[in-house]
Amino acid sequence: MNPKSSLEPSSGPLAGVRVVELVGLGPGPFCGMLLADLGAQVLRIDRVEAAKAVDQSRPATNAMHRSKQSIGLDLKNRQGVEVFLELCDRSDVAFEVFRPGVAERLGIGPEIVCARNPRLVYGRLTGFGQSGDLASRAGHDIDYLAISGALEQLGRADSPPTPPISMLADFAGGGMLLAYGILAALFARESTGAGQVVDAAMVDGSAMMFTPFYAAQASGFWGPRGTNLLDSGAPFYDTYETADGKWIAVGALEPQFYAAFLIGLELDSTSLPDQNDKSGWPILRERFSSAIKLRTRAEWEERFSGVDACVAPVLTPEEAPLYPHNKERNTFLNIGGVPQPAPAPRFSATPAASPRPPMHPGENTEAVLNDWGIPSEKVAALIERGIII
Repeated sequence: MNPKSSLEPSSGPLAGVRVVELVGLGPGPFCGMLLADLGAQVLRIDRVEAAKAVDQSRPATNAMHRSKQSIGLDLKNRQGVEVFLELCDRSDVAFEVFRPGVAERLGIGPEIVCARNPRLVYGRLTGFGQSGDLASRAGHDIDYLAISGALEQLGRADSPPTPPISMLADFAGGGMLLAYGILAALFARESTGAGQVVDAAMVDGSAMMFTPFYAAQASGFWGPRGTNLLDSGAPFYDTYETADGKWIAVGALEPQFYAAFLIGLELDSTSLPDQNDKSGWPILRERFSSAIKLRTRAEWEERFSGVDACVAPVLTPEEAPLYPHNKERNTFLNIGGVPQPAPAPRFSATPAASPRPPMHPGENTEAVLNDWGIPSEKVAALIERGIII
């Protein structure tokens, strides 16, 4: 690994790892955030235009840019490209979220970058991958879910396939998959001495997320959308509205949890269809819904407090950071006035440093480039020409 930098977080399992992140849409910054959270020194390459346009008097608030540094760099200028290549010479990781071929046209593709620094791990995140019929096509989370087979399985039985917010393909199947691939490539480098290119595609990641359900379908355990134990088909694994218009989540799958759930609802099991009799599920759902509508969410929280019935309040994003369990574990942080999830997972021997607030585009240019070994006189000349900002 490269030696520690004075700007680098002091702790974390990735302390000492230098990462160059080419700015892009959400899944890329999310990957960079995951690496920065664990102690990597992540340098975000922003566009000069963005650095010029930003209002530096207002605090940066994008949580995905926490604990990073930023420079504004013109990659359409040959001298700007050379700066980027010099930074990659000093890095362990570089990654981009361009469509296939864009990095090559800019002169910063892996053939050039990795030839200069054979130990570099070069990450590439796209929707459809670097190869295949759709590689050059535009897409979004919903499209990647659609062709992976995942979207068809999402939603209720009486509804069309229902896209979730864009966390499944973009962030779990994209940004997190790229971070996983980068870490695996860094581990492999410890034995081989060589870096490699990581091709992460959101279609591939979306398909991977549904591996257990492909197996369940093959065995006959999993049926059509919205008819199964875990997809709102079962009345004892669903959400229900409370008297105050809020919601509780019920996951009373196992017999002992189901029995405790019925006791909490004051329902007599002998007057109900059997839990696993699918023909009786509509009756169970109606009885559960009617009973739960009689009390507020807070009353149900109190009623099930300390009871293993797998019942939980459905919290809003504003409520979640204030929930007692989350507060006790510090699951959320407030950084620069912005509530946000804390770094995870947690490490006993190399705990991550507390995240620093995000930076504006180009906020750290001179300090970072000097810290990374670019001579001060060269930095000053590049600033004067508008190649960096």
